[in-house]
Amino acid sequence: MSPEFDLPLVHVEAQGLAEGWEKAVLGCWERGVRIPTQYDREEDPASRDVSLALAIADPFGEPRIHRALPGGIYDLEVYRQEVVDGVHDHWIDPEAGKWQYTYHERLEAYETPDGVVYDQLDYVVNALAEATYTRRAQAVLWKCWEDAGIDDPACLQRMWFRVYGKRLVLSCHMRSNDAFKASYMNMYAFTELQKTIAERLSERLGREIAVGQYNHFVDSYHIYGSYFDEFEKFLETVEVRSWEERTWTMDMVQPMIEEAKEKIIRDLQAERERNAKD
Repeated sequence: MSPEFDLPLVHVEAQGLAEGWEKAVLGCWERGVRIPTQYDREEDPASRDVSLALAIADPFGEPRIHRALPGGIYDLEVYRQEVVDGVHDHWIDPEAGKWQYTYHERLEAYETPDGVVYDQLDYVVNALAEATYTRRAQAVLWKCWEDAGIDDPACLQRMWFRVYGKRLVLSCHMRSNDAFKASYMNMYAFTELQKTIAERLSERLGREIAVGQYNHFVDSYHIYGSYFDEFEKFLETVEVRSWEERTWTMDMVQPMIEEAKEKIIRDLQAERERNAKD
């Protein structure tokens, strides 16, 4: 007799990012328990919720892009730059009612209550350069003195890095993750950061460290009831469209990414000009 669990654990192994995300989302839909959330409207059905353990063997293998990603390629590139480059760190101003943090800020400028600031990614690179097999190369994002009780506390909790052979493995741990509307963009940006750390480490060591396995662990991996109608349309596309029709390779979207990069530069410049006038 199979054991019964309060919160099912969905375990997914996949070769690439698009495949892993699709399998994880479908697993959430098929096995998720029904539970309300703090964001529900009165008419919304209860969300479907699981815990997730997802392992992706080659996160930069093709096809890397799933066409059902939320938003579009512009939004994906903006989010990548937000996580990897910190293009929106200047939006952090909780006293003015703006953002309370960004992942980039928590990773590269983690400030303690006594005002000490830590660049955790520098620490990760230094730790791995000293011993690639160390189990201590991690960065944390939760600040209990700030995050407990706020409206939008950090979902990403921890990043753990280790080199196996000649490949850098990254495990990301999230307390909460919107499976359908956010998790693909999260995985995409986090693996882009994984690539950046691999490049920095390669430079430090004087030998190539490639991007290796990516693991995505989530305590609450959920599909909100308010999205169910939209998600059912996604299920229909999975049934009627081929894998090639549901995905893109990076070469296919590269022109759109370049256009997005140019637009982001223009948008940031326009924002700076507005702020200067204000």
